[in-house]
Amino acid sequence: MRLPRKSSINRRADFARVKTTGQAKAGRFVVLSTLEDASLEALRTGYITTRRCGKANKRVLLRRRFRFLVQAHAPEFTEMRRYLVTIARPGAATASFAELQADWLKQARRLGLFPRPEAKT
Repeated sequence: MRLPRKSSINRRADFARVKTTGQAKAGRFVVLSTLEDASLEALRTGYITTRRCGKANKRVLLRRRFRFLVQAHAPEFTEMRRYLVTIARPGAATASFAELQADWLKQARRLGLFPRPEAKT
């Protein structure tokens, strides 16, 4: 699934709304925030990589990695009408992709973005 450009969060007010009224879970390398919104047509994503994460080339690499994670795992989400903001923590630039992916998936599961596995009887 390739995310179209219109699925990006562009307005500062949307980022602020996700921060104030949404849910957030912090991991070692990322902070994942989400807010369900029934008025949305599809998933809207945003990525925050501050200067504390590293130089410009490291921040761009982090955004590419986060974009790939969303593209790969978003079709499995239980509800697509939501805002999803991924914030890189300072140690994220030195982490391997496998470490980033594991941390991102852990926070996504904690937020309930994926369906719960059915109990086997």
